[in-house]
Formats: sequence, structure tokens, C-alpha cells
Amino acid sequence: MNASQTMETEEDLLTCLHIKLYHPQQSSKGMYSLLPLGKRVRQPADESLRLGRDAQACAYSLFDPRVSRKQLALHPYRTPQNPDLLFTIQNLSQRGRVSVNSSTLGYLERMDLPDKALIRFGEYEMLLVRETGEAQGSFEVEFEVLAAPPSRETGMCECMTPVMDTGSCVMNGFLGEVRRLGPLETDETLMYRS
Repeated sequence: MNASQTMETEEDLLTCLHIKLYHPQQSSKGMYSLLPLGKRVRQPADESLRLGRDAQACAYSLFDPRVSRKQLALHPYRTPQNPDLLFTIQNLSQRGRVSVNSSTLGYLERMDLPDKALIRFGEYEMLLVRETGEAQGSFEVEFEVLAAPPSRETGMCECMTPVMDTGSCVMNGFLGEVRRLGPLETDETLMYRS
């Protein structure tokens, strides 16, 4: 048998998951030192992709003691109606929550991922973008570090609530404090109340 007969026959164009990470203290620590940054890594489609602190239990590890040993898993799948390789995300952390766009996942909960999703756990923000391909037996993963939080760029910040009467934004649900103080004025003669 020659080599061409024994090789796996798969299309050249693989589905690729672009995983773009951000953490507020990423420049001071080597938290991404265990990730294959800037290169595409091939993954079998019949295996889940795990991300966490434990390099033995996870395919990709973050060097950060605040990350769970097994933080999350991405599961590839296909449906009879769709030839594309799709993904679900599952929270593997018993202590921490994982949020996907505006939905929060508890321990072992999972959901289907859209083509573009903002995923948060701890102080991490992860923008996941799926690039479709033809191959069914495997897919690629490419990690990148972002200089700014992806929630700013994508407008997917779920922590801000617009306040119509003042035109300001309220961070982390402090709407009651704004109501107590009343509308904000722009007159320079008014003193700021703390």
C-alpha cells in the first residue's frame, strides 16, 4: 500500500476557532505562557477542547491559580440539517460561573455557541469566532492575546445599563444610587457629591 492510500482523506479547509483572550493584568504575568499563541493547532472533532489551569486534564492551560482546574469545554458537533461543524460550551467549574454573551452558565450547564461569542470567567474575557470549513474529522484552534477588552470593541458589555433620563451609563447595577442623587447636570458651578 502506498502512502496516499493510508492517509486520512479530509478536505483542506478546516473549521477554525479563533480564541482571543484578555485579562486586566496580562502584561505583568505569564498567564498565557502555556498556550500556543499565534499558530493554528489541529484538534480531532470527536474530542472536547478543555481550557483550565490543569495541564494534565485540559488540552489548553492558563498559568493562573485563580482559574479552575477545569474551567470550560468546547464540544464540536454536527446536525443532519447543517454540514458545518458547530460547538457548544460547557462550564466545568464548580465555583465559578461562565457567561456567554448575556447568558450565565452554572456548573455543567452548556449551550450552543453562535459564530461569534463573548465568553467571560473570572476577570478573563474571551472572544470566540468560528470560521467555517469543509472538514468534518478535525478542526483548528488559534489563540491570540488582545490589548483591550473585546467587550469594548464588540459592544457586548453586559455590565452597563443605559439610563434614559440622564444620558449616562450605570456600572454594575448602581441604578438606585443614580435615582437617589437625581439627574446629573453639566453646570460647572454645581459641586460633585461623593
